[in-house]
Amino acid sequence: MAVDVLVGTQWGDEGKGKLIDVLTKDVDMVVRFQGGNNAGHTVEIGDKRYVLHLIPSGIFRAGVKCVIGNGVVVDPIALDEEMQNVKTQGFDISQIELSDRAHLIFEYHKRADSLNEKGAKRKIGTTGRGIGPAYTDKMRRTGIRAIDLTNAERLAEQFRSECARYNKIFAEYGVEEIDVEAQLAKVLDAAKRLAPHVANSTYTVNKAIRANKTVLFEGAQGGLLDIDHGTYPFVTSSNTISGGACTGSGVAPQHIRNVWGVLKTYTTRVGEGPFPSELFDADGEELRRVGNEFGATTGRPRRCGWFDAVASHYSCMINGVNLLAMTKLDVMDGFDKVAICVGYEIDGKVTDEFPAAVSDLEKAKPVLEWHDGWKCSLSEVRSYDELPENAKRYLERVAELVDAKIGIVSVGPRRDQTFEV
Repeated sequence: MAVDVLVGTQWGDEGKGKLIDVLTKDVDMVVRFQGGNNAGHTVEIGDKRYVLHLIPSGIFRAGVKCVIGNGVVVDPIALDEEMQNVKTQGFDISQIELSDRAHLIFEYHKRADSLNEKGAKRKIGTTGRGIGPAYTDKMRRTGIRAIDLTNAERLAEQFRSECARYNKIFAEYGVEEIDVEAQLAKVLDAAKRLAPHVANSTYTVNKAIRANKTVLFEGAQGGLLDIDHGTYPFVTSSNTISGGACTGSGVAPQHIRNVWGVLKTYTTRVGEGPFPSELFDADGEELRRVGNEFGATTGRPRRCGWFDAVASHYSCMINGVNLLAMTKLDVMDGFDKVAICVGYEIDGKVTDEFPAAVSDLEKAKPVLEWHDGWKCSLSEVRSYDELPENAKRYLERVAELVDAKIGIVSVGPRRDQTFEV
């Protein structure tokens, strides 16, 4: 039995989709366990580039079961469109299973998301995909679940009831009300194609584990966006850390073998929130340009900075990361010097612990440790031994600071630019 979890250890966009794709060459099942279509996982195979938002990244491997777990919130129209798009590109969507306990996102959630962001005193920078409102309805116990896609009459009744409730709110705030029947028609149309994929995935995953199948859990976003442990309130609405794999799938923790932590070898962030090592100079612009740092879901430019070892050590700790997958090392090929943030100076005191208060993070000054760059292209490197010594020293220092072992290094977006250590 081999059950592993792969999570992001920063503020998302670490390259999880590519790493999942690389690791799935040896697995039988990939399980998404949280988040929604606010995620954007990019995979490059040969000269083709694919972006997934809800479908597990194992879809590109023949025979790999792809499960969307109960912890995910699913826009049925978006999932249907994504599945049809994947199908037209020649991949087998029959291997996709949607948990009957997963909660659904509808148009009223997206409008509520925009309304919440518009009225907020402090902008969170959400994707506007309705993720937060859908999780809110789940906790309010008024949500509609994937099991309801299999019963059109029940789905229509619940949908109309929720639309009526939301339309009262929209009317109060002067927001355009939902055209209930028009939206319902779209939902029911998608439901016809999704219903055959709905199943009790808790049994599916646990049966696979008992049968000694290899299962890989795919996280979305990153550990620093976790609703409990991230930079609250500038976080997502789910538990993005490895523990969420258990609650988001119905699998007990004793089954988990390894936790892979994906680390970009510099740091980025999309949206609002504190970012102590953020760069506002030419170096930051160069990281964004060379790294093509624009969101796969939103297209928004990412904020860029030096690697933050304080934040990443904290994230690796709460995730229980024992193996690192280190990505985008090649982006720093052109730098004479590269830096690592090894501490925060807050009110004149230096700490290597990640604070809970956003106010502390907002005034934190990064304590930087400088390293010589390697000043050569890494794009053709295919093994750890081929890396220049300065690149190895940089990676090994990062691994030391976050207290985990290097397992994989990536020097480009393609499958063949990733190697084990």
